[in-house]
Amino acid sequence: MTDPTITLLIVDDHPVVRDGLRGMFASDPGFDVLGEAAGGVEAVELAQRLDPDVVLMDLRMPVGGGVQAIAELTRRGVRAKVLVLTTYDTDSDTIPAIEAGATGYLLKDTPREELFAAVRAAAKGRTILSPDIAARLVSAVRNPAVPAAKVLSAREREVLELVAKGTSNREIARELFISEATVKSHLTHLYGKLEAKDRAAAVAAAYDRGILGGGP
Repeated sequence: MTDPTITLLIVDDHPVVRDGLRGMFASDPGFDVLGEAAGGVEAVELAQRLDPDVVLMDLRMPVGGGVQAIAELTRRGVRAKVLVLTTYDTDSDTIPAIEAGATGYLLKDTPREELFAAVRAAAKGRTILSPDIAARLVSAVRNPAVPAAKVLSAREREVLELVAKGTSNREIARELFISEATVKSHLTHLYGKLEAKDRAAAVAAAYDRGILGGGP
């Protein structure tokens, strides 16, 4: 019996990458690309409307990041499984994506047949991680960088990263699909965990502790 066709939504801010992935999957009759999105906000809208089996999600995009989009798809109960496909393999990227609800995490240098197999597995609900990512996650669990009481949630990290870029509370609320009151609540929690009195102090403490890139 032939396996059913797996439907896909491709999310990446680079048109060349989207074109390449679409062409790759179009070459195999087992896949059907329903649409493309250039950012997280558009991805959430299309995933709800097109109802694909799998969303291939990039992470760092200018119009709505991948982690935020994954979290919003999870919150809305969208059926699609999200398979992250990115060039970034740092803990600050992988862990928030998995926590947000991603089914799998692969790097863009993954060979074609392995990517096809991963998409098929993701469609069935299986967790798919590249060997390097799996090793990083195990290491992060076994050797936490900070005491458990001080660990920031995925959402708190997202808010902190946007604060570090000088983003206002209103802009943060819009990008993360949350209210300004919720942003303020996250900031209050951040201040407590980082022992900071304001936004600038929180960002400085985060860099100092290595929570944001560039720290020791």
